Amino acid sequence: MAYKILVVDDEKLIVKGIKFSLNQDGMDVDVAYDGEEALKLARDDSYSLIVLDVMLPKIDGLQVCQQIREFSNVPIIMATAKGEDMDKIMGLEFGADDYITKPFNILELKARIKAILRRSVKKVSSTEENDKIIKIRDLQIDTNSRRVFLKDKETNLTAKEFDLLELLMENPGKVYDREALLNTVWGYDYPGDARTVDVHIRRLREKIEDNPSEPSYIHTKWGVGYYFQ
Repeated sequence: MAYKILVVDDEKLIVKGIKFSLNQDGMDVDVAYDGEEALKLARDDSYSLIVLDVMLPKIDGLQVCQQIREFSNVPIIMATAKGEDMDKIMGLEFGADDYITKPFNILELKARIKAILRRSVKKVSSTEENDKIIKIRDLQIDTNSRRVFLKDKETNLTAKEFDLLELLMENPGKVYDREALLNTVWGYDYPGDARTVDVHIRRLREKIEDNPSEPSYIHTKWGVGYYFQ
């Protein structure tokens, strides 16, 4: 299976290096140098994953991410400047699956990309006997089609939101700390902080809970982590 990646950055040398490295691994790579071009490509083509810089001409990366989420759940890795913590948080708020801090080592970026793609392939190639419907009260997920229904109405989740929900629903009552969730759902030893999980959990609660501040599905075990009830 040939993966198709969209790399968006206005620094052409960075784009050239990423494209060359991913091509060496057998991936097809399209490139865009501004936000408008990135949105057009994302609408016109189907990508396995998008690497998206925050600082872009015409439309910044945060707005691009937010607009892509209106029509696609493609995994997005945001590239943020070193020390710009707000960009990291906002990227996750707007629907990014992960972030990487610039300047980054190309091997780290490739590890992030491959971890996300491996999990996607695992889902697509799962055997029929492993495909199942999980229903708890008014919430139902189809692990084959990766669709979520709340009170019989479909709810759109990003790839990582679905992966988190699936893991928690498959193991009700089991408490996962943030490190375990990062390693299991993101698929590698995550070097960042716990805010990635916290933001995804909060976004998930906003989509499936009647009252996100008093959740009935995803609960917090204070000082430990999260669990599904």
